[in-house]
Amino acid sequence: MISFAPHVAWARLLRQLAWVNPTSRPIRAGQREIVLLLAGFMALNAFALDTMLPALPMIGTDLDVTEDNRRQLVILAYIFGFGSSQMLWGPLADRFGRKRILASGVALYFIFALVAAAAQDFTLMIAARFCMGASGSVSRVLVNAITRDLYEGEEMAKVMSLTMMVFMVVPVIAPSIGQLLLWAFGDWRVIFYGLAFYGLAVLVWGWLRLPETLKPEFRRSFDVRSIVEASAIALRDRLSLGYTLALTFVFSALTSYLASIQQIVGDTFGQPEAIGIVFAIIAAPMSLASWGNSLIVERYGLRTVGHIGMFGFAGVSAIHLFVAATFGESLWLFAALQSATFVFFAFTTANFGTLAMTNMASVAGTAASVHGTVATIGAGTLGLIIGQHYDGTQMPYLTWFAIAGSIAVFIVLVTERGRLMSRGTPRRHAAEHCPAPDGS
Repeated sequence: MISFAPHVAWARLLRQLAWVNPTSRPIRAGQREIVLLLAGFMALNAFALDTMLPALPMIGTDLDVTEDNRRQLVILAYIFGFGSSQMLWGPLADRFGRKRILASGVALYFIFALVAAAAQDFTLMIAARFCMGASGSVSRVLVNAITRDLYEGEEMAKVMSLTMMVFMVVPVIAPSIGQLLLWAFGDWRVIFYGLAFYGLAVLVWGWLRLPETLKPEFRRSFDVRSIVEASAIALRDRLSLGYTLALTFVFSALTSYLASIQQIVGDTFGQPEAIGIVFAIIAAPMSLASWGNSLIVERYGLRTVGHIGMFGFAGVSAIHLFVAATFGESLWLFAALQSATFVFFAFTTANFGTLAMTNMASVAGTAASVHGTVATIGAGTLGLIIGQHYDGTQMPYLTWFAIAGSIAVFIVLVTERGRLMSRGTPRRHAAEHCPAPDGS
């Protein structure tokens, strides 16, 4: 169920892709399996985060966690691990190729999931979750790098949208899967066994079917100087740095959501049993928006779709804060407004991630690592701060959404020098801020 349910639904959507949008180049049969594989690897992290949420109270009780806010560390330790190791995976993949490094990281994910399942105290649990995140981050880095190896521009954004769609689909079903496993077995450890099994399944599938995508001319030596040079290219490029910083603030809304949502639903609104349906209400439209992005991005362009998403995210966040502060809200109004917010989040993230990678062909693996490290650790830190400010209400959480959206708008305005929603790719940014790849 964990391994195959999202793939079945998604395969059906992919089969429809060629005729839903006549202006879009269809995904060819050979490409479909690659896209499904990339999505399967991306879903490793979504499952590792979202299946945990219904189990947090039981984990806290079983491992003697006395302060409710400390339970958030089960989520946040994974996120910090996820961000901490990305600077390792990218350079390794640029030197030794994508396939072997991806397989090595997922194998470690499998091992640490089993360690977490066996944990008898909270310290070991947090350490195992950190190591799971550090291992699982290989999928984030390598999915981005493989996609950049194979595609560029609007086609890359289209493929990223389809892979991100599974990341968005998983939250619809993952909390319910976690809750179902708790009801069926009465033991949170079973969830970790399920995560280990899923990791093993995609590891075998990828090893058998995924081709090596790194071009020989883009192989880089694995040494400190090479890593520093490649990282400097990523950090000097205006698009790369600007859109990575904007993504950091947008993603901080997601990390604060993951850290706080169980307490908001269970404590603020007093309906802990509703966590699965609330997740579905919020995540299902977000998944459809991610799929919709793949259908329209080639027609309207990365900037138009991404910037509209950014303004929508900031605007709806501000409206939600105003409504909650002025009139109050029920759980279902909260879920509906969060759903609208995360629809715009979906339109923002895939396109901003693609824009950040625009000029990074020659250092795609390391650039993806830099982007992931900055965005994940930054967003995780901000999410931790917001989560620890939970005071029994949703107000600190909603306030941060409005602030984060406004900061992202400001960063993009500076990055684009005030020129928003243009269709063209600003190659001049690459020329001004980093050397062109050899042979370009």
